Formats: sequence, C-alpha cells, structure tokens
Amino acid sequence: MSALPKLFQPLALRGIETRNRVVISPMCQYSAHEGHMEDWHLVQLGRFAIGGAGIVFTEATAVQKCGRITHGCPGLWADTQIPGHARVAQFALRNGAIPAVQLGHAGRKAGMQRPWFGNGPLNEADFARGDMPWTPVGASPLPVAEGWPVPHELSVAEIATLVEDYVAATRRAREAGYKIVEIHGAHGYLVHSFLSPLSNKRTDAYGGDLKGRMRLALEITEAVRAEWPGELPLFFRTSAVDGTPEGWTLDDTVVLARELKAAGVDVMDCSSSGIAGAATAAGGQKRQPGFQVPYAERVRTDADMTTMAVGLITHPVQAEAILAEGRADLIAIGREALVDPMWALHAARDLGYDTDFATWPAQSGWWLAGRQKTSDFYKP
Repeated sequence: MSALPKLFQPLALRGIETRNRVVISPMCQYSAHEGHMEDWHLVQLGRFAIGGAGIVFTEATAVQKCGRITHGCPGLWADTQIPGHARVAQFALRNGAIPAVQLGHAGRKAGMQRPWFGNGPLNEADFARGDMPWTPVGASPLPVAEGWPVPHELSVAEIATLVEDYVAATRRAREAGYKIVEIHGAHGYLVHSFLSPLSNKRTDAYGGDLKGRMRLALEITEAVRAEWPGELPLFFRTSAVDGTPEGWTLDDTVVLARELKAAGVDVMDCSSSGIAGAATAAGGQKRQPGFQVPYAERVRTDADMTTMAVGLITHPVQAEAILAEGRADLIAIGREALVDPMWALHAARDLGYDTDFATWPAQSGWWLAGRQKTSDFYKP
C-alpha cells in the first residue's frame, strides 16, 4: 500500500471513528410497506457496507405517518418499525460501516407519487393501486406548485407534537443500533419549508425574520440532541441555497450552521435547492461536477464546522482533491454508488492505496488477490 489518501483517513466524530471519509448518501427506494423496511432495504444498504463505505445512510425516514414522501417510504413513528432498521444497522456494523439514519418529515411534499408513477401529486391511477391521499402539512398554506394539494398550516400545538415525534423517532433510532442521526432540513421538505421565506409566510414566532424561520429547525435539533447519546454524532442536511430570487441564501446557511453547532450538531451536510419541484431540482443552478462543494467549503470556513460535500462527486481523484484542499471533511456518494456499490473499494485501488485487495471483505479479497496474480501472469 502507498501513502494513505485523505479519502481513506479515519475521521473521529464524538465517540465513533469512521474507517474512511466515504459516505453513502440517503437515497429513497420507495419500497417500504406501511413504513416498515424489508429485505430490499437490507440488501440495498448492506451492499454499500460490504463495498467499503465508511458511513451508510438509510433513506429519509418519517417521524410521523403523514410525513412520508410516498406510501413506499420508511418510518420510525412506531416501535414495530425498529426491527427492520435494526437488521440494516447491525449488518452495517458487522461489516465495518457506521450505520446512519436520516429523520425527516416531507411537509407539503408528503403523499406524492413514487417516481416511476410520475413523481407528482397522487391521481386516479394511484388511487386504483391503493395509494390514497392525505392532507399534507406545512409552514404556510402554500402548495409546492400549481395542481398540488394545499397544505394545512401547522398550529403551535401541532409543532410541539412534531418535536415530540422527532424525539420518539430518535429513541427508536438508538434502539435500532444506529450510530448517527441526521435531521433532514433540505429539499423543500417540512423543516426547509419553515426556513425559506418563499414557503414560510407565518406571522407568529415561527415565521417572519431569519430568527423566527430558524426556530423550528433549532427546536428539533435541541430536542433530538438531548435524546441522542452524547457520545454519538448528529448531522443536519441543509439546502444551502434555494437558487431562487428572494429565497434562502448561503449567508443564511452560515448563520444557521453557527446556531446548529451551538445546539450540538457535529456535521453540516450541504446540499441545495428543492423548495419547489423535485427534491433534486437545481433551482436555476448549473448542475456540474462538484457544483455544491462551495457550500460545504463556505460553512466549513465561516462556521468552523465539519462538513460533508454532496452532489455529482463521482471520481476518486475528484473526491480526494476536495478533501486534500480542505473544502470538506466527508464525501457523500449517491447515484454513483447505485452504479458501483463497491465504489469505496474501487476508489482505494484507483488512488493506489490498496493494490492487493487487503481492504476488501475477507470473503472476497483472498479470491481477488489470487485472480490478480493470474492476471499479472498474462500481462505482456
């Protein structure tokens, strides 16, 4: 093995240490049943742990039944959902990865179609499949877009219940064996809809100026941090910019990051956009390799906070450069891992770190090392 690349240097986060800086980003599968994760999730997420990632995130997990993005999204609003999560968490741990869960509430984007059925509001075809609608909730009674349902504006009492449900879901995450919790505050979902002035038109303590719009995010964070063990890290995913005039800005994100750090958040996961339209809509930004890295860099510098970069990071050399240049501390890989679940292990070889399969699972590494000797024999 050659010198250890930054991508494969461990990172200490409170009482845990990752084996490397590769993180599998939460990716919705829309394949749960009544919020329960099943075999699909174990195989889908387990392959990333086998593939060498340092942290493996379970997809967005609803803290309330009405907070699911679709009928196929998982939850932790009930104790019966703990075993499915525990299978995933324990498998990841046994295979060297840190299991992590993203807790969230879809807000005014809740109850939509699975992407392969259209990715829009539910219609008659969905009803025929058994996917019946429910009333979404939001910061204000403003739909995501024309033709979408008008959300119910959460009352102060309902907000208090929501915070309690985040706490209950955090307890269940701990019982399932997760070692990282991330609060989903991005992509137009409920917490983001309170942060953004485009979707929050409230005149009470949860709206108005930046302080008011940040109040829900901070209350949830403080409550989750109090429930989550002190030796385990807490992440927060943000849409660093709305990418829309008069929307949430990067300056706002820096202010929020400082407040979150004071409230006990350890890592800011820096995504962007999604306040209207699809969660991955770029909001007028040009999507190009590493286009969101500057957000992680700005938060890391101005808030003096550990950050995770995400978004069109696909090549090991690209990921290594981001870390080596001090622009972020962790690299989140998403759709590229669907193409190559062994992305982390292949990255180690590409960077010249592991040329003899020593970091591969024992069940396959010895096979591949022998295969390599045979392949070398036939090299001209």
